[in-house]
Amino acid sequence: MAGFALTNIYNNFLTTYAPKSTRYDNHKRGELKGIYESIVRQSKESPLFLIDYGTETTSYAVNMKENARELSNVISSLSSEDTMSVLDKKTAYSSNEDIAIAKYIGDNSQSIDPDDVPSFEITVKQLASSQVNLGKFIGEGDMDLAPDTYSFDIEINDTDYEFQFNVEAGDTNKDMQEKLARLINRSNIGVNATVESDGTGLSALRLESTATGKQIDGRDVFTVSDDNTSTASGAVEYFGISEVTSPSSNAIFALNGSEHSAYSNSFTIDKVYEITLMGQNDEDSPVTVGLRPDIESLVGNISGLVKGYNDFMRKAAEYTESYGRSTKFNSQMRSIRSQYQNELDAIGLSFDEDGMLNIDKKLLAQSAGEGDPHDTLKAITNFTNTLVDKAAEISLNPMEYTSRVVVEYKNPGKNFPNPYITSMYSGMMFNGYC
Repeated sequence: MAGFALTNIYNNFLTTYAPKSTRYDNHKRGELKGIYESIVRQSKESPLFLIDYGTETTSYAVNMKENARELSNVISSLSSEDTMSVLDKKTAYSSNEDIAIAKYIGDNSQSIDPDDVPSFEITVKQLASSQVNLGKFIGEGDMDLAPDTYSFDIEINDTDYEFQFNVEAGDTNKDMQEKLARLINRSNIGVNATVESDGTGLSALRLESTATGKQIDGRDVFTVSDDNTSTASGAVEYFGISEVTSPSSNAIFALNGSEHSAYSNSFTIDKVYEITLMGQNDEDSPVTVGLRPDIESLVGNISGLVKGYNDFMRKAAEYTESYGRSTKFNSQMRSIRSQYQNELDAIGLSFDEDGMLNIDKKLLAQSAGEGDPHDTLKAITNFTNTLVDKAAEISLNPMEYTSRVVVEYKNPGKNFPNPYITSMYSGMMFNGYC
């Protein structure tokens, strides 16, 4: 009966007070072991206290613990999996995007050392091109093709597609070219069709493959024929769309002087960069591609850090004011602010009189762009690490911030941990994520 009652109390606590867990509340076995060992070390040397276990004290402790957990989760969400730095996200850059556009496709969830992702120089000798069949330019007026049902085949990727259409008396060449263009485009077979006019009353049907690059066997990307149609033939010759006027070609480029080729103008390098070739350049003016911090993401991450910190401070102020019996938290946070205030102010972060952070995004972006952000914004990294340590400290033993009376200090260095007591001073049950 007692066990049933305890279960009900525990479940009521979880549903009433414990917030929903997030993926940042899931920990590896080694992390949980480290938390346990920290609690044991803390309990080993902690003096004996008399604590008021009244409603105000326990409520203050639980709220401070949850508030610290939320701050830790905010910082975790802005950081990579193996560090707590909000400066890790990188982006690729190209020294000339008219020649080559670079995109970083590596894993931004991991800490990245730019030295491990070397830059390189690229010279584009030839862009990859698609196959083009430009038909005859014929008058846009009445057709000379006899009224009938016609068809033709387009062979692409070893598959034949038949296109059938009717020619009626009074149809014009321009109307029929546009009709065939729509017919081909709706089929979505990898060939785009358009009608080109020369401005003198002549127009032509233009077919272009969506794919670029030479075929391995040397064949054309697609062929157009009406030699074996089931209806009337002659439309292919009439519109002149069987002749290849511009064959497909591969992209030819050099990476650090070593020549390469690709079927497409977009390709990847070492699963790190996605390169899109846009134009050609000379060997004496190569384009440099490399990795640098993503300033926009960096400013966004720091803005998220500022919001998380301000939420943390605002809630802590409410809990502390409501409790009204301890000033330790406020004193410690003032000390942290004074430690970093001057350095943060110089790069766009400043504290107001209530201890809240304000951000000057323009100054922050300017500071980040002046060099390696890990150096120019080092104060933010140090400040974040201090917040992480403080949040962990509050989460481990929020009773440290309550009003307590010391009964006895232990003999330093000569105590033994009790493996059955993780924290005799916590005064609370473990929640759903511990």
